[in-house]
Amino acid sequence: MAVINITTPQNIELEYELASLGDRMVACIIDLLIIIAYCILVSMISSFTRGISGDIIALFYIIVFLPVTFYTLLSELMLNGQTVGKRVMAIKVISLNGNRPAFSQYLIRWLFRLIDLWMFSFVPAVIVIAVTEKHQRVGDLVAGTTLVKTKPKTSLEQTIYVPQVKEDYQVLYPEVINLNDRDMLLVKEVLLNVQKSGNSMLTLQTMQKIEQVLHIRSQHADPRDFLATVLGDYNHLTSKL
Repeated sequence: MAVINITTPQNIELEYELASLGDRMVACIIDLLIIIAYCILVSMISSFTRGISGDIIALFYIIVFLPVTFYTLLSELMLNGQTVGKRVMAIKVISLNGNRPAFSQYLIRWLFRLIDLWMFSFVPAVIVIAVTEKHQRVGDLVAGTTLVKTKPKTSLEQTIYVPQVKEDYQVLYPEVINLNDRDMLLVKEVLLNVQKSGNSMLTLQTMQKIEQVLHIRSQHADPRDFLATVLGDYNHLTSKL
């Protein structure tokens, strides 16, 4: 199982499982089937355009084939790094700098599809993905991106974050309400990674970052207890909104 370590802008290192070549190929086939189905539908509709002037028909084809041309680019922009095929295969595009990919990165990947996939019948893409450490095609190498699995390695029952539903739950750090769901997901990922790797420095770094952002001081000796409490406090407070 190939994995990649990503250092987030908060200087926290997270581990992701890389999407395999098979995952990417199946996702691509699914997307191709969607495009083919769309083209067939357009062809059926075009049968009703007989008798219409050539200029109007040309404009019609330009408009209806724009979604096909920009399918991957628009899908990844709107679906947070996924197309329909990628979503089915539970994989997504991420930036190697730990941030969500910028528009320019999505655009570069899309432009290089012409070289990676279409000009040489997918051969360069398959070879480059297979030989590169981070399973990147040329477009990924230039854009600074790769594909990772989105499915959690641990089931909800195995995670340390259990939603707090008790009415008498006592909030210890009310300042956590100033964080957001993305912050909490990051905290949860840190705890799960530490649970697996035993690298306690991750929890210490995350605790210090939260203390700095919220201007609070931990009341726990163990950073893991602090982060678990932060998750519980956030879940309880947001459930009351």
